[in-house]
This record gives sequence, C-alpha cells and structure tokens, in this order.
Amino acid sequence: MAAIDKPAHQKELFGHPVGLYVLFFTEMWERFSYYGMRAILVLYLVTQTTDLNPGLGWTNKEALVLYGWYTMLVYVASIPGGIIADRILGQKKAVIVGAILLVIGHSVLAIEQMWAFYTGLGFIIAGVGMLKPNISTMVGGLYKTGDIRRDKGFTIFYIGINVGAFLSSLIVGYVGEVYGWHYGFGLAGICMFFGLIQFIFGQKYLKGVGEYLGKSDKEEDREALKRPLTKIEKDRVIVLILSFLMVIVFFGAFEQAGGLMNIYAKDYTNRMLMGWEVPASWFQSLNAFFIITLGTAVATFWANRKLKGKEASSLFKMIMGLIIMGTGFLFMTAATAEYQSSGSSAMYWLVLAYLFHTVGELSLSPVSLSFVTKLAPAKYASLMMGLYFATTGLGNKVAGLLGESASEFGEYAVFTGIALFCILFGLLIWAFIKKLKALTHGAEDNERKMTTEELT
Repeated sequence: MAAIDKPAHQKELFGHPVGLYVLFFTEMWERFSYYGMRAILVLYLVTQTTDLNPGLGWTNKEALVLYGWYTMLVYVASIPGGIIADRILGQKKAVIVGAILLVIGHSVLAIEQMWAFYTGLGFIIAGVGMLKPNISTMVGGLYKTGDIRRDKGFTIFYIGINVGAFLSSLIVGYVGEVYGWHYGFGLAGICMFFGLIQFIFGQKYLKGVGEYLGKSDKEEDREALKRPLTKIEKDRVIVLILSFLMVIVFFGAFEQAGGLMNIYAKDYTNRMLMGWEVPASWFQSLNAFFIITLGTAVATFWANRKLKGKEASSLFKMIMGLIIMGTGFLFMTAATAEYQSSGSSAMYWLVLAYLFHTVGELSLSPVSLSFVTKLAPAKYASLMMGLYFATTGLGNKVAGLLGESASEFGEYAVFTGIALFCILFGLLIWAFIKKLKALTHGAEDNERKMTTEELT
C-alpha cells in the first residue's frame, strides 16, 4: 500500500511468499462457487417449467434484468465490506466472515423454493462483499513497497481465480444442466466450504498481513488511521478513481459472457461436435482456460517490455487491455452476420471472442488490482479495493442493460457497438496518459529502479 512499507512474510515458494498460495486456493474455491452458480443462473431462469430439468420459465429479458442487478450488487457490496475491514475487523477476519456467508448462501440456494432462491442470492451478495476486496488487498500486503514481484504475484493470484472459474463452469454447469439446477447450486456451496477450511489452516503463513491497523504493534500503522491524507495521497486517489472509468467500460462489455453471449451460445450457435452437443454453459470455461494457459505468457510479455525501457505502466496495460477486449467483440459481429445469412453460427466465433477477451482481461484486471494496492492510502486500503470491485459491479449492471437492449436493437448492433465504443474509449484515455501518470507521483518508479539493480 502507498502509505506504509509493510514487510512481507519471508518464507517463499517458487519465488513468492507462501501466503500467496494460501490466498490463491481460498480465492480459487470462492470463484469456483461464484462462477459455477453464475454459469447456470441465467440458464436456470430461462429454462421452461415443463422441461425434464425445470427452471423458472422467465423470458430472456427478465433473466438478464435479474442477472444485471445481482452481479452489480455482488460487487457494490465490496464498499461496506471494505469499510468494515478498515474500521473494525481487519481484512483477515473479514475474509472468514465472508466465506461463512457464502457457504450459507449457496447451501440455501439448493432448496427448491422461491424464498430460498432470493435469500441465497442475498447471502452470496453479502459474502462476496466481505471476502472479495479484502483477500485481494491481502495479496498486496505480502509485498514490500517497490517489490517488482507484485504484479506477477497478482497474476498468479488471478490464475487461481480462473482455475476455480474453469473447473466450475464445467463441473457445476454439467451437474446443473444434466442432474438438476439445485444440485449445481449445492455443489458450489460444498466447494466454498473447502476454501474456508483451507484459509483457516493457512493462517500461520499470513502473520502480519490483513490485520486491523488500529491494533497494530507499530506506531506508524496506528497513526496512519488518524492523520489526514497528504497532497500526494489525494492525487493518487484521484488517478485511481479516474482509472475506474476504464474498469466500468471493460466489465460492461466483458460481462456479456454470462448474459447475452451465454444466451447466444444456447440459442444461436451450432454446438454439435462429432455428433455430440456441447453444453452451452461450457463456453463459460473458455475464458478461464485461456487465463490459465496464457496468464504467465502475458505477464512475462509486459515484464520484458518494462525491462527494455518501453511503455509498460499499469495505466498503459489497462488501456491496451480495454482495446484488445473490445476487438474481440468484432468476432461476435461476424457470428451474428453468419447466423443472419445462413441460420447457423459456428462455435469458433465464440472461441475467438473469448480468446481476445481473455488477453484483454489479463492486461487489465490483475494489473488494476495491483495498481490499487500501490496507490491506495493505508487507512483506506480495503475501501479503495471495495470501490474497485464496486466499479466492476456497475460494469456488470451496464452489461445487463446492454444485454436487454438486444431484444430491441438485435445482437449484431449490440456487439458491434460494444466493440467500437471500447476501442475508441481506450484511445481517448491513451491521449491523457501522461497527465494521469503524473498524478501517481512516481508510485511505480521504485519498480523500475529495482529492475535496473537486478540487471546489474
């Protein structure tokens, strides 16, 4: 965090603190439960009540409205979750509370009653709000200020997120579609319980990380809660908030995956492969698969670019990520054009779209997480991370609105419009990158200095 140079736990594995892998597996199981439920939520809502595996029989528009509100609230809840951690519990205890709420929420969803459906979603919203911003902030707390490994650490952590997402889309998606939607919801809860137990037993590797500053043994930590923000800290908060605009636009487009693209895969895509129909929910695993297989390569590309003295600031990576992701929607434009002309859309369009979305995500999402921990004042560390996730939630709501608009404007117009807007918005931010970097007051300069020392 920007204000205090927190020591990292010294015991390491594969060049990173062991605590990183404790957080890795906790987040992996949390994302398994969340993405597993997300993979089948819209499909459950739109499946007819008369089917062999009955759903709720909602219209596509009704399902996307609920999906948009739900995915927005999940992340907006990160704001109170961050405040509670900063002011009362500390990040570590907040993660435990969040995990418990998630286990309860997914378990309640397994009950086949409408009251259980809405109650379960409520518990999940509260649980993600407590866990998500605080476990991400703890990753930053494992590294000292200026540690060149921080961005790579977040990429490793991000791979953990997507191992869970990849497995859940296949396993929970299959169980939900074939054996019953509520079995899928229940399975997600069981796996979240594994994540909770793993986090509790890994506490010895997280000593001094995620503790409440008000009870710290260090005077500087306690003082950080009392003193007002400096001019530099205020400028850094400003650039963080401005960078969040990119996050809103990015996830407003990216989260079409669970909504409009999910429905497109189900209703308009020819999913036959060697005489077998690929489940629509399985396409949700492509993003996670590409992250697992390409995550290290993308992180290495940016690290090598920085070593060569080329532009590789966090802001630049985020801009490129937005543009690359937007370009991926041009493949969905091609998919809809093919469907309109022939009545069938090939699966490879979805594969290519998810590939570009993933490369864009790897350039923006883990980098922006790391960026928050570099610039956020220590007293507002979890709150700023909560604001970051709230902006992703607003992006999710935008995604829902865009998905709904397809019923009026058509998929071709929506996909093409998303592509053009993301590319043009990224280019607009690029025009102001020097002014934005000046507001960081050299927050990433220490990393460049460390790189030079390592080379010599």
